[in-house]
Amino acid sequence: MRQPGAHATDSDRPAVVMANSGATVSYRELDERSKRLAQLLKAAGLKRGDRVAILLENHPRYFEIFWAAQRSGMHTVPINWHLKADEAGYIVADSGASALIVSAALSETASELEPYLANVSVRLMIDGAMPGYQSYEESVAEYPATELDDEVEGAFMFYSSGTTGRPKGIKPPISSEPFGTGGGAHLTLLQTMYGFSPETVYLCPAPLYHAAGVGWVAAAHRLGATVLVMEKFDPLRVLQLIERYRVTHAHFVPTHFVRMLKLPDGDRLKYDHSSLRVVVHAAAPCPVDVKLAMIDWWGPIICEFYAGSEGNGFCAINSEQWLQHRGSVGVPMIGIVHVLDEDGKEVPTGEVGQIWFEGGPAFEYHNDPTKTAAAINERGWSTLGDVGRLDEDGFLYLTDRVSHMIISGGVNIYPQEIEDALALHPAVQDVAVVGVPHPDMGEAVKAVVVPSPGTTPGPELEKELIAHCRSRLAHYKSPTSVDFTDELPRLPTGKLLKREIRARYW
Repeated sequence: MRQPGAHATDSDRPAVVMANSGATVSYRELDERSKRLAQLLKAAGLKRGDRVAILLENHPRYFEIFWAAQRSGMHTVPINWHLKADEAGYIVADSGASALIVSAALSETASELEPYLANVSVRLMIDGAMPGYQSYEESVAEYPATELDDEVEGAFMFYSSGTTGRPKGIKPPISSEPFGTGGGAHLTLLQTMYGFSPETVYLCPAPLYHAAGVGWVAAAHRLGATVLVMEKFDPLRVLQLIERYRVTHAHFVPTHFVRMLKLPDGDRLKYDHSSLRVVVHAAAPCPVDVKLAMIDWWGPIICEFYAGSEGNGFCAINSEQWLQHRGSVGVPMIGIVHVLDEDGKEVPTGEVGQIWFEGGPAFEYHNDPTKTAAAINERGWSTLGDVGRLDEDGFLYLTDRVSHMIISGGVNIYPQEIEDALALHPAVQDVAVVGVPHPDMGEAVKAVVVPSPGTTPGPELEKELIAHCRSRLAHYKSPTSVDFTDELPRLPTGKLLKREIRARYW
């Protein structure tokens, strides 16, 4: 377990290649630039345990900022660059960040952050400068590319996506490990399970503020891999990049799979994907039909994992295992899984309950002891708020999130399986299922659908989709109505903002 490309920090081998612009950062450049910024942060008075906030689009300089904070023993706070100024400012202020680094592309947002920056002593802007911010390039150039005297491992401090309210900061402790010895169990999993190495070419289509973006890239860098970063996901562009760069490893979410599968066959089957060795997906349960279609297309190289930014547990499954346990997200590799009822008692095998992890790494929700307490029970087990079940072989199946559950006539209904039933219907481009008010049943099941291009929404399509669900699910689970819309509120990670959809009806 090493610092980024420790065996290659004097190398001109690419550490980062930006997919659209072609901008490339070598391992030598990454190492030297991170050292300069670390020296700047130290000179500004920042110390171990302080926070460095990053408000950037997918940018080639993202990683030098992370590695500067990491080698300084600080928390890196990645901020979703799609947020409005008050939302981004809340994270800066709530995290207690002492440094904020933004880009000129986000200058409009940056100009509105002043009310939240009272405690931010270092304010730098990449690719330009404006009142209140110093030029990043000019500022770091003043410092030497030399190691700090006492380099220790820092940590990420991710903020949840805020799908149920204000985002919460996930704050792991800062260890005293010397820099270059971090990565822990996650790094070991990447090596042993997925075969990451210096020969790896890793495609990252995710936004870098997300744990599956910068977190996996950081691990790939520790192992000396070349990382190909997409500025924005595009299904056809993915296939072109895999062929052009001979990509060996890639990371997707289920909505990426759906969009690639719905490409015309002339585009979808045109490009060579034979270089792929491992394709990993996560972030949301994957519909069984989607997973089967991907395995049929790319072969048994599709791997899935279940985890959260909290880092409290990690389940994994490969294609061969999944074909024997269809719909599962795997067995625990970090932590022990328990499925509990509302009274905190273990449910029998096969029954649904809330998922808890025993023995995972410690974490807390920053400035929110109530949320921390709700996520950790009296036995010290922790939860992400998900619902699922275990089979007789110990494989975990996700049902949904506790907060998404629909209660209709006293019966619990989980939207995920209904969304899965509709995901690959040719008339459906995107779908969300929510509970809406009902005078007798309390809640009724409603599907909100984005029709596929060329499809005419209306009563006939509504009847077709309801019948489609009833042919696959119990009638009480099937939608009683379908609304059509032009777009669903999704984060760039693919996560649905269910509360925004529910708010339309409640």
